[in-house]
Amino acid sequence: MFAPATTQRHSTSSSFAGTYRQIGVQTGVAGASPHQLVLMLYDGYNDSVNDARAAMQAGQMEAKGKAIGRALRIVDEGLKASLDIKSGGAMAENMMSVYAYVLRRLSEANLSNNAQLLDECLRVMEPLRSAWLAIRPQSSAPGPTGAGAASSASLTLNVQ
Repeated sequence: MFAPATTQRHSTSSSFAGTYRQIGVQTGVAGASPHQLVLMLYDGYNDSVNDARAAMQAGQMEAKGKAIGRALRIVDEGLKASLDIKSGGAMAENMMSVYAYVLRRLSEANLSNNAQLLDECLRVMEPLRSAWLAIRPQSSAPGPTGAGAASSASLTLNVQ
């Protein structure tokens, strides 16, 4: 009648926590401005790399691989894919190079189980996150029509 194994309870708790977090992310995305969406990508990247480091140190290779895979997808399918090279010119090309470097180093960290490479990836991306945060639109109006639209457009990221 009752599951005697404690791993069942832990699994269910993890499932609930994962579902709760997923709902929170979906809710946040639905109400986010383009600027907030990019910030969410940077924060998700940081969380994923930190999760990978913790899993690596705990010897949990499957969890490490999943976390690094998530970080790779955030950079490649989110941040890198949202760059507008045509409009962004040299700045967008430089960001593309940084993202390509981070993707390579994340892959190397995964293959070699090297936590120092994960730390390097965090250090490389932090100035981009900080710069993005610094150009936060001052208006509370969502989307590119707010008072800060010109500032956020200067990085020419298209998150639509």
